[in-house]
Amino acid sequence: MSAAKRKMMVAPAHEGLSITRQCKLLSLSRSSFYFQPAGENEKNLTLMRLIDAQFLETPWYGSRQMARHLRREGWCVGRKRVRRLMRRMGLQAIYQAPRTSDPHPEHRIYPYLLKGLAIEKPNHVWCADITYVPMRRGFLYLVAIMDWASRKVLSWRLSNTMDADFCVKALEEALARYGKPEIFNTDQGSQFTGFEFTGALKDADIKISMDGKGRWIDNVFIERLWRSLKYECIYLNAFETGSQARGGIGHWLDYYNTRRPHSSLGAHRTPHEAYAMQWEETQNLAA
Repeated sequence: MSAAKRKMMVAPAHEGLSITRQCKLLSLSRSSFYFQPAGENEKNLTLMRLIDAQFLETPWYGSRQMARHLRREGWCVGRKRVRRLMRRMGLQAIYQAPRTSDPHPEHRIYPYLLKGLAIEKPNHVWCADITYVPMRRGFLYLVAIMDWASRKVLSWRLSNTMDADFCVKALEEALARYGKPEIFNTDQGSQFTGFEFTGALKDADIKISMDGKGRWIDNVFIERLWRSLKYECIYLNAFETGSQARGGIGHWLDYYNTRRPHSSLGAHRTPHEAYAMQWEETQNLAA
């Protein structure tokens, strides 16, 4: 269990246990319970928005090349700062990075199962990804779950942390509303390799597939979703609060699913129309 979750379990008003005793029982230092992380300053928030926009155009930029780009744009910034901000945003260049550390010993990396696979029906393959959402005075993280064949967004969640909880809740909602896929594909982010997320997939008897390290192209459809969402919604609005972001993103995703024709879907159908039609065809064949 993460330190953030254990911190949430501490009850300051508990009558029988002091905060010190609760922290000891939870293997949590008392100082970490009282610690309040400082938010990013205005300059860093601006740099993060610029990095995010440039990364959509050049996803092969690492911290060194991104720092050079920002300096060419007139920003006095070093590589160390850019590297820290990119890590906080969850951005990693698409090239194969040298292996400088071992994976988490308790997180299994699953093989990529989609190579050469014909995906032509709904609920055959679902995929998920997380992206950074800039706001006027801060940022959030957005996870979405998509049906691969129809490109329909089945569920989504916003969070102010990168913990796995909001990803698991999005998965549970999608399973409750649409059944289950045969295969679920993600990248190798810790939110998706951890026990909570993979356990939920195993409990539902779903095959787990993961992209190669640094291989954004393996999950290309949801990467295209992020690009459209940011240029058509997020960058145009500069949301002030989380509730505004939730409302604006929800409105755009509803438009994307039900009113925005997709060129890769026959007869320029919307994702919702393609999902419903493909599902009906599948049911008729099964009958």
